Amino acid sequence: MTATGSDADLDTAISVVLFDMGGVLVQLGSLHELLGSGIDEEHFWPLWLSSPAVRRFERGDCSPEEFADGAVDDLDLDLSAEAFLANFARFPRGLFPGAAELVTELSATVEIGLLSNTNQLHWETQPDAEILKRMVTRPYLSYRLGEVKPDEALFRLVLDDLDRPAAEVLFLDDNQLNVDGARRVGIAAETVKGPGQARDVLGRYGLVR
Repeated sequence: MTATGSDADLDTAISVVLFDMGGVLVQLGSLHELLGSGIDEEHFWPLWLSSPAVRRFERGDCSPEEFADGAVDDLDLDLSAEAFLANFARFPRGLFPGAAELVTELSATVEIGLLSNTNQLHWETQPDAEILKRMVTRPYLSYRLGEVKPDEALFRLVLDDLDRPAAEVLFLDDNQLNVDGARRVGIAAETVKGPGQARDVLGRYGLVR
């Protein structure tokens, strides 16, 4: 297939599509439900991605309890670590309507991967976990790889495993910081929220109708 999106300078054969999990294929709860108070999403996610506790947990370097203690401090949350961890466990809400159908359609022409900052708790116990595992042939999960988005090291690990030129890989994520990180190593990357926007982008690249 050929990339024909407006962001592509030259036609490039996309052979792998990597999806982020939360916010792209998987519905997430509200920040109010996670944090127990209102917070501006635009300002929250950079704090989340830079939190030492979050980064340790999503690299697989600490227990859920250690993560909760550290995240409450890092993010200056007005709730207990126990309450935060309970909210966090319920944060993934299952696949978006249309997500499985989109991946099935796309898998007829390209290889499908998942590239997600996640943890064993969410990967193993979230709603639709078993369906999600069957949907992708290459799950790249931060807690298994020991690296996190948007760090260049994670994207280079993925490219080494894929053994494909970066320009053949399209990455879809709902966070601009992660998209920028992928682009820094030459991966074609686009910001999308949910499978509807993902389908629109994939259509521009000529990968779905």
